[in-house]
Amino acid sequence: MYLGFDTSNYTTSLALYDGENIVQAKKLLQVKSGERGLRQSDAVFQHTVNMPEILNALEYDKSDIDAIAVSTRPRNIEKSYMPCFMVGKSVATAVSKFTLSKLYSTSHQVGHILAALYSVDRLDLINQEFIAFHVSGGTTEALLVTPDKDEIVKAQIIAQSLDLKAGQAVDRTGVLLGLDFPCGKELDALSLLSDKSYKIKPYVKGLDCSLSGVENKAKAMIEKGESKQDVSKFVLSYISASLEKMTELLLEKYGNLPLVFAGGVMSNTLIKTNITNKFSAYFAKPEFSCDNAAGVAIYAYLKDNI
Repeated sequence: MYLGFDTSNYTTSLALYDGENIVQAKKLLQVKSGERGLRQSDAVFQHTVNMPEILNALEYDKSDIDAIAVSTRPRNIEKSYMPCFMVGKSVATAVSKFTLSKLYSTSHQVGHILAALYSVDRLDLINQEFIAFHVSGGTTEALLVTPDKDEIVKAQIIAQSLDLKAGQAVDRTGVLLGLDFPCGKELDALSLLSDKSYKIKPYVKGLDCSLSGVENKAKAMIEKGESKQDVSKFVLSYISASLEKMTELLLEKYGNLPLVFAGGVMSNTLIKTNITNKFSAYFAKPEFSCDNAAGVAIYAYLKDNI
């Protein structure tokens, strides 16, 4: 049995993996109505409060735990750091000592990639090169993923948003529309009610995209009195067009590598439909798209068995 911890900026998450099946327990952090995010101090406090409850939700015998893994940083690069991950690190270290289990550390991003591969039954891709998109509130990146002896997989950024992240565009638009943060699910539902069709010309520089214009355009649409569903569809269409163009350019440069899409934004219906209509790609299932500890638990298993 392998136990994973992930304390990202918006979800306290634990997962158990037995080599085949995953059981998850997680809780969203609370954001006050009208606000667009959390300060790190508030996230740390909520993780600390949530952790005993989440641990209690998972049923396991301490003698069954073979290894534990925890995400301790956003990415596996030098100086990648967020205080919220220290809560998971602290509790995972304590549980490791108590259960006499081995402890491994990885990044939040690697957790997302492994969770996505597991959800589409393609963990075998860790043995080859592929392109992974990690698209969330804090990240809009395309990654060249390669096998790595120490880290299981190494993820190198090969394209990204130059400014606003896709998840930020979604949440900022949602808050302007009066939706609850995080706004992805509600914005998705609203966009499906629109019968408008938008022709978007995304801004790209090299392989990178820019999303800063979409927020200003959404504000202007709202001020003009355009419907919530039309504003929602425009914003998601803009993000989709940007990701589609990035994908096209990346395949031209790197060849026809497998494509994997992970992160909360990639569970959006419109974006997923548009991309799958153009490219052969793997999308993490919704329960493995948003922040989760599933991939971190899988990391513990892989480190213990490879």
